[in-house]
Amino acid sequence: MLEELEERLLASDFGARATFELVGAVGALARRGRIAGTDGVAGALRERILGILAPGAGITLAESAEGPPTVYLVVGVNGTGKTTSVAKLAHLLRAAGRSVLIAAADTYRAGAIHQLEIWAGQVGADFVRGREGGDPAAVAFDAIQAAQARGIDAVLVDTAGRLHTKRGLMEELRKTRRVIARRAPGAPHETLIVLDATVGQNAVAQVSAFHEVLGLTGIVLAKLDSSARGGIVVALMEETGIPVKLVGTGEQVTDLAWFDAGAFVDGIFGEG
Repeated sequence: MLEELEERLLASDFGARATFELVGAVGALARRGRIAGTDGVAGALRERILGILAPGAGITLAESAEGPPTVYLVVGVNGTGKTTSVAKLAHLLRAAGRSVLIAAADTYRAGAIHQLEIWAGQVGADFVRGREGGDPAAVAFDAIQAAQARGIDAVLVDTAGRLHTKRGLMEELRKTRRVIARRAPGAPHETLIVLDATVGQNAVAQVSAFHEVLGLTGIVLAKLDSSARGGIVVALMEETGIPVKLVGTGEQVTDLAWFDAGAFVDGIFGEG
């Protein structure tokens, strides 16, 4: 039964570290006679998974201690749904009664900037863009300055997607972060990486690389609805310690939700 469990967890993207910890713990309970049968294993496994996720449970997005604006720097590799996630996050904040300004610091893709501007209009957010091919750090600086002048609560800085293995592009992000910090005390208050839930264990490598450069504070897990291998959530927490804060559940701008560890585990065991 334990061998089968190990295979199932690995196939569901729990990752080696989390899988071996979980199977080892359940096996130890079984050997001591603390659990027996399928129900016992499932119950023990559920408790252990919740234990891994517990440090990140109930964590919400940070707010500026110095007063508005709170600055959210949003990063990720190409094709993760990052720009869409920025629009969804703007909608979530607007629904909570906060004023929002979106900064299109992806200056390389005119189409993405135009789409983000449309979304900003739809959710009732202000919008700042730079010239095509311009300095992303300058866009972030101008956006924060505009938000301060207008008394806006939150600034969402959308950055260009980039491979975490490209040193020059990662250094560009480091510069953007430095400029943000100079313009607003304590900013960025959240540095969020958007991950595609369907990419499996490569997500762990992405988080580790971006965290080394930027000091990530949380994960937005996009496309979780299209992945049956949700164990990546457990692997991310076990191997990086960075919590999943938000999850994308669909294509609409309203399809972004706070991560709920209990509901997530219920879904793994077919109870949700």
